[in-house]
Amino acid sequence: MDFSLTKEQEMLRKLSAQFALEELEPIAAQIDEEHRFPVESFEKMAKLGFTGIGVPEQYGGTGGGMLEKVIAVEEFAKKCMASAATLSIHLIAPHAILAFGTEEQKQKYLPRLTKGGELGAFALTEPNAGSDAAGVKTTAVYDEKTDEYILNGTKCFITGGARAGVLVVFALTDPKAKTKGISAFIIEKGMPGFSSGKIESKMGLAGSETAELVFEDCRVPAANMLGKINKGFKIAMQSLDAARVGVGAQGLGVAEEAIEMAVKYTHERVQFGKPIAALQGIQWYIADMAMKTEAAKALLYMTASLADSGKPFTKEAAMCKLFAAENARFVTNLALQIHGGYGYMKDYPLERMYRDAKITEIYEGTSEIHKVVIARAVMNK
Repeated sequence: MDFSLTKEQEMLRKLSAQFALEELEPIAAQIDEEHRFPVESFEKMAKLGFTGIGVPEQYGGTGGGMLEKVIAVEEFAKKCMASAATLSIHLIAPHAILAFGTEEQKQKYLPRLTKGGELGAFALTEPNAGSDAAGVKTTAVYDEKTDEYILNGTKCFITGGARAGVLVVFALTDPKAKTKGISAFIIEKGMPGFSSGKIESKMGLAGSETAELVFEDCRVPAANMLGKINKGFKIAMQSLDAARVGVGAQGLGVAEEAIEMAVKYTHERVQFGKPIAALQGIQWYIADMAMKTEAAKALLYMTASLADSGKPFTKEAAMCKLFAAENARFVTNLALQIHGGYGYMKDYPLERMYRDAKITEIYEGTSEIHKVVIARAVMNK
């Protein structure tokens, strides 16, 4: 399979790398320390078209597909994982609306999420519905008099949830049917009965907000149902496939940057009269880091290519997310080890990168869940 990029994709990579270097890297440590969402850099992302990747120009997007998303997120993750996560997860909402929305919904909401600069969010997770998405308890009851659905329930760990202008939210329209009774809704910030709760304090990705969402008799027009009634679980699963590729790109980017830092440091750090790059043990570390990261990249780009060709990629999405996530932890850990005491200090980015990398093994499906998905796909051919 040829992974050569087109001229346009190479231009996107250069633009993404430049933006990451000039706009994201200078504030990465600060937003981590302050636990602050970087409004200013997100607005610039929108102006440059990053928030519209994968959405046609007629809806305010910049076109492209999954591979374009991977390229941008990968480059962002090299300099600021929080910003990469923000972009990656933001794109889930417009892509879901593009895939399942009516023409009226696309015309109304996609321009807001692309060139309009509004943040998007994807709200599936609940206190009792993490890895088990079937455990959703939020309900949506239809009111015939007003042609509205009344939502009640709580969502948790929603990236950008408190700040998002447009959210894709999942609720039970037929509680007895479980997964076959879940529907998806497009929710707007400010709808009566919808509010945000606790903003989480996290181990990493402190520059990416994670919030609790509360629905108390939240009235949503029936026209805001995304897709067909009781067909929301399919939307959630297909959206998660795409989201997992995005997490793989996050893991790949942070690993690539960690290798570059480690290699540079091995040539600069002198111990016992010579650079530590001359030590075989260090060389073996670098070899393992490089080999596994190249394998993660090949798997990720293959998966993105499958997605863009319209072929099923559920198994491959689970594989590339699992492998890239575990590799991100492996590589950042070794890169920090190579830096020794300096790597443990906040003066060096690796301390932050190590903390940030861990979440890739947890969100959008834990590593354990992905092994289940992969095993089922392989064993039930």
